[in-house]
Amino acid sequence: MRFEDPTYLYLLVIVPVLFLLRLWMLWRRKKALGEWGDKELTLQQMPDLSRHRPMVKFCLLCGAIALIILMLARPQMGTKVSNEKRNGIEAMICLDISNSMTAEDVSPSRLAKSKMLVEDMVDNFTNDKIGLVVFAGDAFTQLPITADYVSAKMFLQNTTPALIEEQGTDIAKAINLARNSFTQQKNIGRAIIVITDGEDHEGGALEAAKAAKKAGMRVFILGVGSTAGSPIPNGEGGYMIDNNGQTVMTVLNQKMCQDIAAAGSGTYIHVDNTSNAQKRLNEELSKMQKNEISSVVYSEYNDQFQLIGFFVVLLLALEVIVFECKPRWQKDMSLFKKK
Repeated sequence: MRFEDPTYLYLLVIVPVLFLLRLWMLWRRKKALGEWGDKELTLQQMPDLSRHRPMVKFCLLCGAIALIILMLARPQMGTKVSNEKRNGIEAMICLDISNSMTAEDVSPSRLAKSKMLVEDMVDNFTNDKIGLVVFAGDAFTQLPITADYVSAKMFLQNTTPALIEEQGTDIAKAINLARNSFTQQKNIGRAIIVITDGEDHEGGALEAAKAAKKAGMRVFILGVGSTAGSPIPNGEGGYMIDNNGQTVMTVLNQKMCQDIAAAGSGTYIHVDNTSNAQKRLNEELSKMQKNEISSVVYSEYNDQFQLIGFFVVLLLALEVIVFECKPRWQKDMSLFKKK
C-alpha cells in the first residue's frame, strides 16, 4: 500500500494527544471524586455509571479520526500489469556530471542545459526505451533501460555532481557501462548518447567507442560548452582556483568529441544556447532501425479510501449506539441475584 499524499499522515499525532488528554481528564475526575468523599461509596450512589463504556466510546471515536486521516492521505493498493509491444529504438544516455559541467558558458549551465536537452528528447520518444548512466571520475547506472519516461525524468532531475565523489571525466567507463546495459533483443537500433564537455582525463574513449560500434551500436557525442573556455563555479559565489591561485578554466574539447563520435560510427553535435542540437539529434535518431520492443510493464494503483470510509461510518455508528450509562435492561439483569 502507498499514499498519494503522505503529508496528511503527520496528522495522526492527534490520536496520541487525545489519549493523553483523556488520561489527564480521568485523573482530574478521580481526584475530584476523592475530594467529594469515599470513592466506593460515591460510586454506589451512581449505579447507572459504567466504568468501561466511556473508554470504549472514546476508542471508537479515536479510531474513526485515525481512519479519516488515512482517507485524506489517499491510500492506494495493488498493481495492474499489462504487456504491450512497441516499435522503437533503445538509447542509453551517458551524462557527464563532473564539476566542469557546472560552467556557465552555456545558459543556465552546461549540466542544466544537458538535462533540458535530454528531457526534450524524452518528450519526443513514444515507442522507445531509455536508460541513464552518469559519470565523472567513475561511472554508474542511474536508471536501467526502461520505457517509463516519468521515472526517467525524475532520475534526471535528481542528477547532480554530488552523486560521484571521484572527480575527473572517464568517458570510456561510461561508454562500456552503457554498452552492457541494453536488452538482448535482436535487430533493433541502439544508440549511446554521451553528453560531455570532452575533457577525457582517463583515456580509452576511442577504444570504447570502437567496441560499441563492433557490437552494433552507434555512439553520439553531444559537446556542451564553448571552445573559448569558462571558469568553474565553486558553489560559494566564486570560482575554482588551482594550486597557484589561478582561476581554473574549462574548455570544450571538440576534437576529442569528434574523434569519439567517428570511432563509434555516430555523429558529433555541438550544444549551445540554441535548439539546433536537439533538432539534429532527433533527426539522427529517427534514421535508426526501429523494431518491436519487448513487453513493457506498467503499474496502476487503485484508490482504497472507499473501504476505509466504510469502517469510519461503522465506528461512528458504534460510538453513537454505545451509551455511557448502563441501559435499564442490563441494570436489572444479574446472573447471581438471589431469588
